[in-house]
Amino acid sequence: MKKSLLIASLFAVALAACGKKEEAPAPAPAPSTTAPAPAEAAKEAAGAAVDAAKEAAGKAGEAAGSAVQAAKEAAAPAAETAKDTAAAAVDATKDAAAAAKEAADKAAMAAKEAADKAAEAAKK
Repeated sequence: MKKSLLIASLFAVALAACGKKEEAPAPAPAPSTTAPAPAEAAKEAAGAAVDAAKEAAGKAGEAAGSAVQAAKEAAAPAAETAKDTAAAAVDATKDAAAAAKEAADKAAMAAKEAADKAAEAAKK
């Protein structure tokens, strides 16, 4: 940024100097208070450029802060939805495991009863 400011001020000074042709030295007129010297104009232009750059940087910082806040606000509902969905999946898995255990217990009981009946039948 400093280089850009330096280049801009040098460019302004060069532009101001290019428009004047060297003439024989004339008697020095009384100092004029109406127009600033080219160097002063370049200094003012550089100051204005610095102020504009500061303002733009401030606005960019504000925009970045707003973007971060918007991202946080958008992510919160998505995270809550994901959390709820995961909780529902856990509950469904627990229910399925309980049902499978119950079915396995019933199957084991039926197999035991069938084995007992087969043993009884074999004894006769």
